[in-house]
Amino acid sequence: MSKTTEQVRKSLARRYRAERRFRAYGIISIAIGLAALAILFTDIIGKGHSAFFEHYVKLDITFNEQTLDIENAGDPEQLNYGNYDGIVREALKARFPGVTERLQVRELSALMSIGAGYELRDLLRENPEWLGTTQTLWLLADDDVDLFLKAGEKGREDSRMSAEQKAWITELEAAGDTERRFNASFFSSGDSREPELAGIWSAVVGSFFTMLVTLCLSFPIGVAAAIYLEEFAPRNRFTDFIEVNINNLAAVPSIIFGLLGLAIFINLFGVPRSVPVLGGLVLTLMTLPTIIITSRASIKTVPPSIREAAMGLGASRMQVVLHHVLPLALPGMLTGAIIGMAQALGETAPLLLIGMVAFIVDIPTGPLDASTVLPVQIYLWADSPEQSFVAMTSAAIMVLLAFLIAMNTLAVVLRKRLERRW
Repeated sequence: MSKTTEQVRKSLARRYRAERRFRAYGIISIAIGLAALAILFTDIIGKGHSAFFEHYVKLDITFNEQTLDIENAGDPEQLNYGNYDGIVREALKARFPGVTERLQVRELSALMSIGAGYELRDLLRENPEWLGTTQTLWLLADDDVDLFLKAGEKGREDSRMSAEQKAWITELEAAGDTERRFNASFFSSGDSREPELAGIWSAVVGSFFTMLVTLCLSFPIGVAAAIYLEEFAPRNRFTDFIEVNINNLAAVPSIIFGLLGLAIFINLFGVPRSVPVLGGLVLTLMTLPTIIITSRASIKTVPPSIREAAMGLGASRMQVVLHHVLPLALPGMLTGAIIGMAQALGETAPLLLIGMVAFIVDIPTGPLDASTVLPVQIYLWADSPEQSFVAMTSAAIMVLLAFLIAMNTLAVVLRKRLERRW
């Protein structure tokens, strides 16, 4: 008896040790995952937070009629074609009177962004009385100057600017003629070849129209397919074949849907490239399996007693589904749709294949205007050789992650708020 008891004790001890090891493995796995996530977020935020700020330089700008070649500040055509770069160059030469050689003047002019001329044009349009006067203004600096001012001591040494340019910027900084401001253009402008002028707004609007088309097509089609398969379809080999293929499509790589969209929508139907309608059609194909599967799961959670009670009161099969089953299953369907839309929002590969990689400066005004989407914008900036686009890429990733987190949080909140316990 004692020998049997000892064996049982040893067996229990082994089980307890195995259970403790299993718990330890689980805790270690979670810790590794959280550490990887923390490293990812730290790296992205560390690289991208500087893109939300940009530097300006204070200059005394003289709106000289001869230099600008503008006689009437009320003439829109003269304002559009004024020589604003010329008055910026004159202001810089007045700030640094020792600069006389042509090469030095060129390097000095390179300190300011080409967007400074557009700023001056807009200011003169709003204040035509400034023509012929001198105004003290803060103008946008070039991206190399911005990087130099944001960098530490070691980073400033590695700057690609010349020694004279570094000296000029250091002098302006010491005199208090440089200022860091919030980069509002990052959220209000379209793409640009110049990093200090580039923004994500055109990509955000393009993503909105693409997601709108996707939602308007995928949700009703997915819900209708789920209702038919779950409530009306007969159980035979054909419906089994459809169900197997829906489950398989949910695991198909997204790039395959891009190839499908390229072959059908572009080559066969002639849909224009790089428009939200095309992107929405492709992403609809990709999200349909997810919405159908989650919608069917939601319909299955509705107790059979509700169907039986409704039919017992004389309701038809369609009335049972539309008046009782669908309203009760809708919260789960909405959750699945939001998760599917969040997945579609982060897709890049299928949109690259259908040509949504155009350089888009203008803000799209509708789903038929040429546009890009946020993931593709990130891809384009990541491929740019300009060093400033490194921070811009990370900042755009932060915005995209914020959208994805918000959408998933909304799905969780809706599920908690609207779910019913039977």
